[in-house]
Amino acid sequence: MFSITAMATLTAREFTRLTHQTTPIAALFGFKAEKLGGGRCTVRVPFRPEFTRDGGTVAGPILMAVADYALYGAIMSILPDGDKSVTASLNTVFLRRPAARDVLAEAVLLRCGRRLAYGEVMLYSEGDPEPVAHVTSTYSVPVQAQQPQLRRTSRASR
Repeated sequence: MFSITAMATLTAREFTRLTHQTTPIAALFGFKAEKLGGGRCTVRVPFRPEFTRDGGTVAGPILMAVADYALYGAIMSILPDGDKSVTASLNTVFLRRPAARDVLAEAVLLRCGRRLAYGEVMLYSEGDPEPVAHVTSTYSVPVQAQQPQLRRTSRASR
């Protein structure tokens, strides 16, 4: 883990409202942040039959989308310009079949550097303590305005 020195003052409700306006798929899927702060974010996906695949299990793309969204919330909870962060990589390990009920994503930011943030997300079927998936992800974070811009030079001019 890392030490958080500067924290954004975004609440879970504000994050949900903001992202439902700026990222329409979050509203379409009904993502709702329940907890947000200190590099952590918990998000609920209300169960809907259209989120299932054959066999009545919640489809993998729903799990990956909510994991990405939850880590975005964790980043926004500490970075004032976190809304400009973008996913660089997302690795998902499906551990077992999720039940046909709400999904909870619990994101934890493990490292936040000047250019990259790295975190993990555990996904659960509501009411079940055993995770259904584990996600790790790297985000590209915005370069802070006070950081100097490096001038690129061609190899020929060195």
